[in-house]
Amino acid sequence: MRTYIRRREKNNQLVVFFGGWGSDENMFIPLCTDEFDFIMFYNYSADEALVLPETKTYERITLIGWSLGVWAAEYLTSKTGIKPDISIAINGTPLPAHDQYGIPLNIFEGTLNNLTEENIEKFYLRVFGDKKTYLINADRVPKRTIKSLHDELRWLYNRIMEQKEPGFNWTYAVSSEKDRVFPAKNLKSYWEREEDTKHIILPLPHYFFHNWSSFTSFISFVENYIPDNKKRSVKPVKKSKGL
Repeated sequence: MRTYIRRREKNNQLVVFFGGWGSDENMFIPLCTDEFDFIMFYNYSADEALVLPETKTYERITLIGWSLGVWAAEYLTSKTGIKPDISIAINGTPLPAHDQYGIPLNIFEGTLNNLTEENIEKFYLRVFGDKKTYLINADRVPKRTIKSLHDELRWLYNRIMEQKEPGFNWTYAVSSEKDRVFPAKNLKSYWEREEDTKHIILPLPHYFFHNWSSFTSFISFVENYIPDNKKRSVKPVKKSKGL
């Protein structure tokens, strides 16, 4: 397991991010600014220890899980001692290898058993949605070896198969209608049953962070989101013609 830490002495806000399978810090560094501290966990396996920074008091902690990082957040957060003020699940569920609520099991296992350079490139194309978006964000494509990807996915698969019922309280869930990794209908099916979690559906692909300049702007977007069907249209006031 790897940990990426970015800290500034005077910051009183912390973003804790659990990346998905195959991710690295290059995908998310562009969203980091000097106004908050940032911790990212990724490349999950039992071979690397869970590394945490020195204790520091924060006024606000936001936890974000993306893709299989939603499951990883549930699995690991209790071991970190981090207690978030809000939590955001993005394009993933606590049941990531599931025919109804996650990635269909045959696809999950097929990916695990057929990892090649060609298949990995196809996977990242699906992550970014299409070739144009993939090429625009070429600098964000992870630099990972086939072995590291296979070892990570094998560890994730084994732990997921052992998991108990989900028990983490997510404040928000954000899912994409154009997701080509987690079926959109499965994301919708899972989060619709979680009454205490506010579900936001966006017309975007699995990776969509290039649409925001920073985690601060993304978090603000989520907290202030109003669905189109609930936005009140403002009608112009007719001017009086007078007497």
